[in-house]
Amino acid sequence: MHYLGVDITDIGEEIGMGLRYHHLAFGPEAVARQEAAGSIVAYGADLDEPDRGPQPLGDRELALVRESFQFHMATVTPSGWPYVQYRSGPVGFLHHLGGQTIGFADHRGNQQFVSVGNIADNGRVALFLADLPLKRRLKVFGTARVVDADDDPQLLDRLRDLGDGRRISARCERSIVIEVEAFDWNCSRSLIPQYTDEAVRARISPYIDEINDLRAEVDSLRAQLKAAGEN
Repeated sequence: MHYLGVDITDIGEEIGMGLRYHHLAFGPEAVARQEAAGSIVAYGADLDEPDRGPQPLGDRELALVRESFQFHMATVTPSGWPYVQYRSGPVGFLHHLGGQTIGFADHRGNQQFVSVGNIADNGRVALFLADLPLKRRLKVFGTARVVDADDDPQLLDRLRDLGDGRRISARCERSIVIEVEAFDWNCSRSLIPQYTDEAVRARISPYIDEINDLRAEVDSLRAQLKAAGEN
């Protein structure tokens, strides 16, 4: 398959070749513009086929889920407006619970309860996950439900467990469980790499160690020169 003179047969996962995603995301106006631009060749070739149901999560998607320490989640208000909030935690706070199910422990917030209220009313969510250093980003459509702590304390305890003896220390009031319906890997263009303090320290620590070793060597040589001069 070619698009704008480029063979895209092997990069479908990068530009979004998931049939389920196409059926959920592409409306008539989007399709019309794709047809006008010629990008329908890349994106809409399967739209005439029936929706085959949820896209199975693969190793690549699950790796990003498990490595994430932040994402944005959109819900839908009863008035029909999209509502986006930022969620973050230690690496591993977003869990794969098996099959198409992911989830996380929801921290205590400002008590507006907009996201959880929207989920209770509608359930449709969209997640945007990004690995900024590697310029990878994943869009996820899903159906969410809210499970209050008192209704399933074992689930919340599981979602607070980060493995290796680590646990989420923040106050968590409920579990958010999401059944993934579809996903799409975005291209990396225009995504600016960003690094956490921990990642920066890991990258520069060998150079800091080398600088400290050189300083110690210089101090030793100075001491030797001083001793030789005094003799």
